[in-house]
Amino acid sequence: MLLNIIFIIVGAVFVLVGADKLTDGAVGLARRFDVPEFVIGLTIVAFGTSLPELVVSLFASISGSPDLSVGNVVGSNIFNTLVIVGGTAIAAPIMVPEVTYRKDIPLTILASIALIALAQDIWFGDDMENELTRGDGIVLLCFFIIFMAYTLSMAKHKDASSSDDVKPMSILRITLYIVFGLVGLIGGGQAFVNGATGIAREAGVSEAVIGLTIVACGTSLPELATSIMAARKGSSGISLGNVIGSNLFNIFFVLGTCSVIRQMPVKGVTNVDYIVMLASAIFFWFYSRWDKRINRVEGFFFLLCFFAYLGWLLYSI
Repeated sequence: MLLNIIFIIVGAVFVLVGADKLTDGAVGLARRFDVPEFVIGLTIVAFGTSLPELVVSLFASISGSPDLSVGNVVGSNIFNTLVIVGGTAIAAPIMVPEVTYRKDIPLTILASIALIALAQDIWFGDDMENELTRGDGIVLLCFFIIFMAYTLSMAKHKDASSSDDVKPMSILRITLYIVFGLVGLIGGGQAFVNGATGIAREAGVSEAVIGLTIVACGTSLPELATSIMAARKGSSGISLGNVIGSNLFNIFFVLGTCSVIRQMPVKGVTNVDYIVMLASAIFFWFYSRWDKRINRVEGFFFLLCFFAYLGWLLYSI
């Protein structure tokens, strides 16, 4: 028990330090190459902070724990939208560009719908259990390729908010910040997950619930820390892109890759979990479109929704 607690504390420290350096490096990269911060957040930062989900889900799938793998992604996306967006908005209200609520956030809704449709074999077929097959994985990876092509096309547009009077950061410094940040985020996130999962298993909690809660929250710590740091430093584009990009990476790339490598029967993740994931993406789109930002009151509402869902999970154990 003591070792698990040490893992949690050390992991949290590494995540916070790593997030700070990754944010600085990402902002420096965006300014040096005149790429919109949102695109950097949607790609490099999102992929980096989604590596813990990829590693945990991949090893869980290979080791024969598909519920932990899928639960990690579903829970991470719920956490990303409700806790990270909510927490970031409380720290500093998030301004949402028109292109984001018109195109980017709807992509997260599409991703959620695609996952639900592919995972519901009992509803849409004659199968006796829900399963993500290799064919489903190929479909998800095809969506990922389309998403990357769209994102790279956005990089051609100049970021009007970039500061021309700021001295560009050197390539070496950018590289060191990004590498050090990713190492801190991934290593710290993994240590946190190991400690928290060890405590949960000692308490007799199921793999699906562990995946939806402790592992999902632990692997989403990089996204949370990075988004809040970016928002507090005035880089809301990286913060927003990080959340949207991570959600898309998790479904299209992480689950796509895992299910191609090994077909994954899904039993412990319920329809309620899928619905909450989809509803959180719809909430995100609705409030963004309403007044083109997520303010502190709406941030508290997002957090309240998450804790209500968490309470339901704990009640249903």
